[in-house]
Amino acid sequence: YSSETKEEYIMGAKNRVIAGDYMGKSVTGVAGAVQICVDFKTLIPLDKFGVESYDVVTEDTRKSAASGVARGAVGAALLGPVGMLAGLSAKNKSTVTIAIRFKDGKNSLLEVDEKIYKKFVQSMF
Repeated sequence: YSSETKEEYIMGAKNRVIAGDYMGKSVTGVAGAVQICVDFKTLIPLDKFGVESYDVVTEDTRKSAASGVARGAVGAALLGPVGMLAGLSAKNKSTVTIAIRFKDGKNSLLEVDEKIYKKFVQSMF
């Protein structure tokens, strides 16, 4: 095991798609570009050209999704079935959970570190 693999094992699913389309795939941030690595040849860019909308999933939105109250605020259309899985993600403060709706209609729930999250937000402008 590399030290990164051990850390990832201990920390959980950091920098991964944790639900929805592309589940289990890695999320990388290289040279300012954030992308999902589907395989060696296929990269899905996470930028304003491919992402329709996104929501940061917080404790409040997890509770709303789980209880069904104020689901409109959470964006049930965006989260869909992956919204219920949001509560299963890590509660580590250095980790950000993002629900993404792609322009092609696919949805993914990502768990990324703050460094990748900042690059992602920049790529959305």
